[in-house]
This record gives sequence, C-alpha cells and structure tokens, in this order.
Amino acid sequence: MSVYEQILYQVDDPIATITLNRPDSLNGWTMRMAAEVRHAMWQADTSPAVVGIIVTGAGRAFCAGADMGDLTTLTEGGDIRGGWPELDVAEDPSVPDDFTGEYTYLLATRKPIVAAINGPIAGMAVPIALCCDVRFMAEDAPLITAFARRGLIAEWGLSWLLPRVVGTAASMDLLISSRPISGKEAASLGLVNASMPVDEVVAHSRNYIEEIATTCSPASIAIIKRQLNEQAHAGLGPAEREAQRLMLESFGRPDFREGVSSFLQKRPPKFDRLGDG
Repeated sequence: MSVYEQILYQVDDPIATITLNRPDSLNGWTMRMAAEVRHAMWQADTSPAVVGIIVTGAGRAFCAGADMGDLTTLTEGGDIRGGWPELDVAEDPSVPDDFTGEYTYLLATRKPIVAAINGPIAGMAVPIALCCDVRFMAEDAPLITAFARRGLIAEWGLSWLLPRVVGTAASMDLLISSRPISGKEAASLGLVNASMPVDEVVAHSRNYIEEIATTCSPASIAIIKRQLNEQAHAGLGPAEREAQRLMLESFGRPDFREGVSSFLQKRPPKFDRLGDG
C-alpha cells in the first residue's frame, strides 16, 4: 500500500512522475503534501530506473498555492503542523546549506526536474516551480504570485529565485502588483521555458526527458545542475576554475569515453544510469 495520500508517484522508465493529487482543492498545498513530495523526490533521485522527474497536477490545476483551510487556521492562530506519517529521507551532508531548505532541496536533487504546469499556479507553488530545473506551461493557464493580495511577502526564497530567472524589473511587477499572467506571457518573460496547449504539456515534458535519457550522461547532468546552482554565488574566476577541475575529472570517467565512442561510431550512447559515469 502506498504511504502517499495527497500525491501519486509512478515510475515509467526513464521517468518518475509526481502528481499533486488534491484536485477538488486545485491541488492546494499542505504540509503533508510537502512531506510526500520530498519523500517521492528522494525515491526518484536514488532509483536507477529514473533519469528525470516530472511534477504536475491532477485535474485542471497545477497548484493553487497553500491550502485555503490551512491559511484560515493560521489566521485564527491555529497550528497546521503534523498529521502525516514519518517518511524517512537520507540527507546528503555534502549539500550546501542554501539547498537544504523547505523547497530549495529540489535544486540539489541530482536528476533534472521538469514542472509540467498543466493549469493554474499561484502563491507558494510559484517558488516551488522555480526550484524545478525546466518548466513547461499550458499557454492559457494563469500564474499569479498573490502574496501582496494576501498581506504576505515574497515567500520561500522567491525574492532570490524570481529575479535570477526574469530580472529585477519583471520580478518587481509580478510581486508588487500580483497581477495574473498567462502561460504565453510567462514564456515571453522566460519564467517558463515554453508554453503550449494544455493537452500537450505532460507529453512534451515526457518527450523532453526521454530525449535526455537517450542522448545525455546522467553524471554530466548532475554535475552541470550543481554547477549552475552553486556557482550562482561565485564570481566568474572561481566558476571557471571549478569548471576546469570538474572537466579534468570528467576526462577519467567511463561516460566520457562512451560519449566520444558513440559519436565516432554514429550510434546512441549507453551511459551509466546511476549517474556515476
């Protein structure tokens, strides 16, 4: 029996799909859902059958933000903590503190995470999606930060995440006005990688990961993801020197030999699925 009550978790080699599964509440985010998603991410990250991870929503929404019942409880001084079983996750002590937060742990997940935004996305779901690596969105779906309209602030690191993706001016607009934008506008701002008709979002996300699984080294993906995230704090010089060190290491890995051999032999590469290549 699954330990999950508010998400669905499915592995279909080479993809793990995590579906937020509270469609009656537009997949309103709860603390139990947070714990279940974190555990499922850990399962996917440690599974040799998984090359990439998709996060999407059941029904017509991706995630409408924090569950309104929880928000009401908070306004009345109540406590929304607890109420879910312990889901053990092995922590990696080598992960920098910046990537051990409530949702920034997604940035430290070794495997690429694709947010398949199939419908409305609001509030705290926005920083969660920004902690994913790639985002595809339904072109007519609305996105709204909402915080200023609720008497709140830019939550969960959004004041760092959003300017890094779309710049300061666009971030200021989206946060202080809390105006809704469509998937098309989100794509034009660079907030999502592409927008498309809603019935194509998940299929496009699957095709994206399947292409990666066919052509790219999981070990290289894991290192590149770490470079992009961790070196956001570094200057150009340190970033280049770290890249040189990592490049020399990659020369000694089997995946480098396989990448060159497969290119010369004009055949698909066969990389190590465990990401140790």
